[in-house]
Amino acid sequence: MSTLSSSGGDANAPRPRAFVWLVGGVVLFAWASLAVWSASPYSRFLAHGGWIDDGFFDELCRAIPHGGVLLPAATHTLAWLMMIAAMMLPTTLPLLALFGRIIHGRADATRLQMLVIAGYAIAWGAFGLAAHALDAGVHRAAAASGWFATHGWVAGAVVLMGAGAFQFSALKYRCLERCRTPFGFINQRWCGQQPVRDALRIGFDHGVFCVGCCWALMLVMFVVGMGNLAWMLLIGLAMAIEKNVSWGKRVSAPLGVALMAGSLALVAANLG
Repeated sequence: MSTLSSSGGDANAPRPRAFVWLVGGVVLFAWASLAVWSASPYSRFLAHGGWIDDGFFDELCRAIPHGGVLLPAATHTLAWLMMIAAMMLPTTLPLLALFGRIIHGRADATRLQMLVIAGYAIAWGAFGLAAHALDAGVHRAAAASGWFATHGWVAGAVVLMGAGAFQFSALKYRCLERCRTPFGFINQRWCGQQPVRDALRIGFDHGVFCVGCCWALMLVMFVVGMGNLAWMLLIGLAMAIEKNVSWGKRVSAPLGVALMAGSLALVAANLG
């Protein structure tokens, strides 16, 4: 059985509230960095494509073994993790704050909280790489197909419809419920005997459930634009409300209807 207690106390360990403020600073830094990046001449690198349009990066991709795959993947992983820090990290504050109170007094409290964040980032990073591969495959298919090249909106309509439909799925609500109960989540995974492993597992498992309830909404960013800060803020706010506000689950169905309506509007605009 888990024991929600701290051991090896240190009265000078950082207070939980200070760590929450630190996380808030990381979130603001991520938003600021994305804003600068999206306004820079290199904003095209936030989305797939654009690499061969820049002579230096085209030559770099050619010089590095498999550089045409690895370099874009590395850049998009960086952009993806910055998006996760900006959009998703705020939704973990209840978990981080509770875990901070549980381990307050430990000399390694800050390190353990950082491990929770690292585990969370690993889970979302893995999904980001999968999404990157899928999106790159769609772009290759579009380049090889004359029909797809002129009907790229179909992929956007499919993503919007799928994201809307997922808002009504049982999996969505099961994962969302786990994200909304941080005490039970930590209680099942924290015993304090193997603190590094337990902290990393708490973050990773929480990230997996977070991916489970939010993956479809994150894919919408590939439709509206990876560097679109307004949509990032809107989608991030919707996910934060769903996960952390007492009435948050009430917005899931209306959001699903709105996404499916957006898909139908996109179809009508291109077929009308």
